[in-house]
Amino acid sequence: MSLTATPARLSTASPDFEAAFAARLHWSSETDGAIEQRVADILADVQARGDAAVLDYTARFDGLSVESLNALELTQAELKKAFDGLPPSQRDALEAAARRVRSYHEAQKKAGGESWSYRDEDGTLLGQKVTPLDRVGIYVPGGKAAYPSSVLMNAIPAHVAGVAEIIMVVPTPRGEKNPLVLAAAYVAGVSRAFTIGGAQAVAALAYGTATVPKVDKITGPGNAYVASAKKRVFGAVGIDMIAGPSEILVLADGTTPADWVAMDLFSQAEHDELAQSILLCPDAAYVEQVQRAIDRLLPTMPRAAIIARSLNDRGALILTRDMEEACAISNRIAPEHLEVSSQDPHRWEPLLRHAGAIFLGAYTSESLGDYCAGPNHVLPTSGTARFSSPLGVYDFQKRSSLIEVSAAGAQTLGTIAAELAYGEGLQAHARAAELRLNDVPPMRTAP
Repeated sequence: MSLTATPARLSTASPDFEAAFAARLHWSSETDGAIEQRVADILADVQARGDAAVLDYTARFDGLSVESLNALELTQAELKKAFDGLPPSQRDALEAAARRVRSYHEAQKKAGGESWSYRDEDGTLLGQKVTPLDRVGIYVPGGKAAYPSSVLMNAIPAHVAGVAEIIMVVPTPRGEKNPLVLAAAYVAGVSRAFTIGGAQAVAALAYGTATVPKVDKITGPGNAYVASAKKRVFGAVGIDMIAGPSEILVLADGTTPADWVAMDLFSQAEHDELAQSILLCPDAAYVEQVQRAIDRLLPTMPRAAIIARSLNDRGALILTRDMEEACAISNRIAPEHLEVSSQDPHRWEPLLRHAGAIFLGAYTSESLGDYCAGPNHVLPTSGTARFSSPLGVYDFQKRSSLIEVSAAGAQTLGTIAAELAYGEGLQAHARAAELRLNDVPPMRTAP
């Protein structure tokens, strides 16, 4: 039986568009209750028993039985060996991608990641001190889903930010180590790496064990267990985001070859069955061309079954009245990846307010952003681009306010602060300010 992929065909002119559109977009981020409980148990166990618990779960879930967690740490020599053992084409590609990712994040740091200060007219210094986190943990999927690009995208901005120690965890089921992942860790400057995964790895990073150091923040993608664990440890440590299924939205004016757009839709659909691929276009004939391209190209895809399920369940080809309406609908969706596949993408870009990353022009496939364009591929999903941003240097820094009040400044600021503090009934606050005034007034009682 041949596979078919028929994304929902919607039109904004149809009276039932809103209901059909909402149904296609709906995705519940609630994880299964059994997963939540299992994760809670694992976190508590690792917090209580440390290394022993991590070893037990690694043996149970990954089939790796060792006496000590030290045996699951990858040495820098092993990482370099993996890099040296790659075919030259892979080494070159990895290093080229790393250079571009590093260059982009260095520019990002210069643009807004530096400390600053100024003095006002009375000599008071005000400013901001930007400092890197001391230690971060990056989670990298392993086994069948091995993503060296995730190593680069998480470790390099941390490195550029000035993080002193980057701890990588990566599951290696049955001991299957992906040499590209190890090589990427070497290229990206990972400090230490452990072949552990799942909720137990998140717990080890969040709470620390005798072998795995406690980190300040955890970033990186994972399965439902990893996502649930990251959510639960937030507060003990920082996290980047809780990611949902991958998404692509293509705004097309009908001038890009239909095969290109069909393959771009496939590029997200092949991630998993819950991934979402949507086309918005005002040209009905072009929408039909894209569907024919989907039909023709699907049988050539090794992951055709996953693509077909994703497109059938969550995909959509939407006919709009015009490109302006397409942009308005895009803002409602706030997609993770947004391609503006148009002859004049800069005409439409000012209308687009919400997206994790915007890919301008027919030649800018989303896959280039995933690997080597430079900007980070860790992006907000499920509409969270309305209020959150791609992973970046700023996620690995923190900001401290700087305040140095001069004697002259204390005369002005002290009077203001005391007045407000008395109004709040906080006499000690008020008195602390008043004691620094040249003419110290008697303490007042709160109203």
